[in-house]
Amino acid sequence: MMKRVSVCLATYNGASFIEEQIASILIQLGANDEVIVSDDSSTDDTLKIIKSFNDDRISILPGQTFKSAVFNFEHALKHAKGEYIFLSDQDDVWKLNKVDRILHELREADLVVSNCDFIDGNGRQIGVSYFDLYKAGPGVLKNFIKNSYLGNCMAFNRHVLQRILPFPKQLEKTSKMLLFHDVWIGLIGNIFFKVKFLPETLSSYRRHSGNASPTEINATSPNGLIIKVRSRLLITTALVNRIVRRT
Repeated sequence: MMKRVSVCLATYNGASFIEEQIASILIQLGANDEVIVSDDSSTDDTLKIIKSFNDDRISILPGQTFKSAVFNFEHALKHAKGEYIFLSDQDDVWKLNKVDRILHELREADLVVSNCDFIDGNGRQIGVSYFDLYKAGPGVLKNFIKNSYLGNCMAFNRHVLQRILPFPKQLEKTSKMLLFHDVWIGLIGNIFFKVKFLPETLSSYRRHSGNASPTEINATSPNGLIIKVRSRLLITTALVNRIVRRT
C-alpha cells in the first residue's frame, strides 16, 4: 500500500538528540505515513531510544555498516514507500507546521527546500537563518559553484526519488570533499523538475561538536580550490551519466 509521507532518517551514534528529533517528526505524521530509519551500526543507545517510541510508523532497517552518511541515506530512500519523501538528520528539530507547509508546496513543485535556523547543543538559537547565511536559492550553475542545498531541509515527490536513485558511485569520493547527497539531489531536481526554495524556517539545524557543518571546503586556499574543482568534475560526470541513461 502506498504511503503518503516517508521520512528517511540516517542514524549513527545519535543517542544524544535522536529522541527530540523523532518526537518532533511523529507529532506531525498521520496513520498512513512512515519513518524509515537506516542505522550505520551504532554502538550507543540510538536504536534503543528509537524502539522505545513503540510506534508502528517507524521502520528500522536491519543493521548494516556504511561508514558513510551518503549511502546510509540511500539505503533509507530505497525502502521509502511514500508519495512524498522528507530527509531528516538525527539531531535537529522540526517545527510544528513543517510537514503541512511542505506538502502544500509540493502540490506545485517537485522538490522543496525550506529554510532553517541554527541551534546549539542546548537548543539555544544562534546566528541567522540558513538562507541568509548561505544566500540559498535555485539554479544549476549557482549550486554547482556553491551548493546551497541542505539535505535535512529537502522534500520531494516520488518522481524525483526515481531519478536520483541509485546514488552515483562518485558520491563516495565527493563526500570526502564535503560535497554530499544533497547537491546530487538538488542538481537532479533543477535539471529535470520544478524546485521551490521556501524562505520559512521550518526546522532547527543543530550545530554541535559531533556533527558536520553545512559548509564546503575553503576554496580560497590552493589546496581547497583543487579539491573543489575535483569534486565538481566528479559530480559533472555523474550528472552526464544519469542524463544519458535516462534519455
